[in-house]
Amino acid sequence: MVIGMLEILCACVVILYLLYYYLTADFDYWTSRGINGPKPIPFFGNIVEFLTGKKNMGDFFKEIYDRYPKDSMVGIFLRGNPVLVIRDPEYIKQVLIKDFTTFADRQFKVYEKAEPMSMHLFRLDAVRWRPLRMRLSPVFTSGKLKDMFHLLLNCSNHFEKYLDEIVSKDSIVECRDLTSKFTVDVIGSCAFGLEMNALKEENNQFHRMGRKIFRSSPKIMIRNILKEIPWFYKHFGYIFDDHDVTKFMTNITRETIEYRKKNNVRRNDFIDTLIDLKDNPGKLGVNNVTDEFIAAQSFVFFAAGFDTSSATMSHAMYELAQNQSMQDKVRKEIKEILNSSDGVILYDNIKKMSYLEKIFQETLRKYPPVMFLTRRPVKNYTFEGTKITVRKGQPVIIPIYAIQNDPNIYPDPEVFDPERFSVESIQQRNPMHYLPFGDGPRNCIGARFAINQTKIGLIKVLMNYKIDVCKITQIPLIHAPWSGLMFQTTHGIYVKLTKLT
Repeated sequence: MVIGMLEILCACVVILYLLYYYLTADFDYWTSRGINGPKPIPFFGNIVEFLTGKKNMGDFFKEIYDRYPKDSMVGIFLRGNPVLVIRDPEYIKQVLIKDFTTFADRQFKVYEKAEPMSMHLFRLDAVRWRPLRMRLSPVFTSGKLKDMFHLLLNCSNHFEKYLDEIVSKDSIVECRDLTSKFTVDVIGSCAFGLEMNALKEENNQFHRMGRKIFRSSPKIMIRNILKEIPWFYKHFGYIFDDHDVTKFMTNITRETIEYRKKNNVRRNDFIDTLIDLKDNPGKLGVNNVTDEFIAAQSFVFFAAGFDTSSATMSHAMYELAQNQSMQDKVRKEIKEILNSSDGVILYDNIKKMSYLEKIFQETLRKYPPVMFLTRRPVKNYTFEGTKITVRKGQPVIIPIYAIQNDPNIYPDPEVFDPERFSVESIQQRNPMHYLPFGDGPRNCIGARFAINQTKIGLIKVLMNYKIDVCKITQIPLIHAPWSGLMFQTTHGIYVKLTKLT
C-alpha cells in the first residue's frame, strides 16, 4: 500500500515537472538572443495582471514600452509564448510595409465553428485575406464614398433633429450612447441599405447588438482566457459564443441579400459586393462561401463602424468640453466654410476644414481605438541589420497607444494639442509614430469612410451646441482593465450640451 502511494506521488511529481518544463521551455528565448525583457512567471508569462483582470493589454504594452526606453525591441511572454514588442520605427516599417509579404498574418485565430463571426477580414490569414480584401476595396474608393455622401448627410440631419429633441436648454448627455446611435444609422444606410432607426427607437435592436459586441462580462473574460488554449477553445468555445449576435448578423445579412435578389435591387455597395462573392466563390479561390462567412464580413464592418467612429466622436467632444478656445476656433472655421455653400455640407468642403482635421488627428493620437497591432511572420524572419530572428508564426506587437503617448515623440502627451498636426510638425515626425489606422497593405480598409462619418457628426454637434464639462465628467478617463485590443473606459463619457442661439 505504501509502495503504491509512493508510485502515485512520484507519477504526480513527474507530471507536474513535465508540465512545468513544457510551459517554461522557451523562457530563455529572448535572453539567449540578447534581447531585454521582464522575467516571466510559469503558467502566466508576463500577463498575470491581464489574466486576472487588473490591467488591459494596451496599458500592459505601454508599461513594457516605457520600461525599456533604450531598446529597439523588447522580448515578453504571453503565457509560455515568446512575443516581440517593437519600439523602433524602422523595424515597424519593415513589418508593416517593406516586408509585408512575410508579415501578412495577424496574431488572431479564426474559429469557424466555435466563433463563426471570427471569419472576417480583420482576422483572416493572409491566404484568405488577400482575395477578400481585393474584392472589398472598391467599395471604399473616393468615388464610392462620394456617391454615398448624400446618405451620410441624410443620417446627420436625423442626428441633428434627434439632438434637438433630447437636449433641453442645458442637458447632460453620455457621448458614447449618443454618437453610437448616429453611427448605427450611418452604417445601416450606407452599407446595408437599411433604415436602422437607432435615433428614433428606444432599445433599438441594432444599437443593442452593437453595444453587446463591445460589452464586458465574466463570460467574455473566460472566453478570452480560453483562447489562450486554442485546442480547447476550438472544440468547446461555441459554449461562450454570443449566439444571439451570430444569429442576428447571419439573419439580417441573409434577409437583406434575399430581398435584393427577389426585387432586383442593385446599389453597388457593400451588400452587393457580398452578393457577388456568394454567387461567385471562385473569386475567393474556394468552391463555396457559407452564409456565416458572408455574415462575418457584415459583422466586422458593422462592429468597426459602430465602435471606432462613435468612440472618436465621443473623445473629441470630451476634449473640446475642456478646451473652450479650441472649440470656438473650430466652430468659427466650420461656419466660415459652410457659409460659402449656403450652410450645406459639401463633400469637398470637409477637406477644407484644416483645424477640424487637426482635432480629429489629435483625438486619434491620444485615444487610438485600436491600442496595438499584431503580426505573425509566415516564415522565419531576421530583421534587417540585426541578428534577431523570429520564428514562423511568432507574434510581433506594435504598441500604437504607447508610441502615440511617448513624451519623447509627443511632448506632454496627456495634453490635448491639435497643433501637433500642423504641416510642419507632421513633417518632423517619423510616419511610423502615428498609426491609428495602421499602415501598409493591411491598414484599415474603411479609414476614409470613418473620417467622413466622424467629422460630419462633430460638425452637427458643434454647429448647434456648446460643449462643456459637467459634475459627472470623469477627468481623466479611467481605462477598462478587462479590454483587450480596443480602447475602452470603466465609465460613460458625460458632457453638458447647451443650445446655441
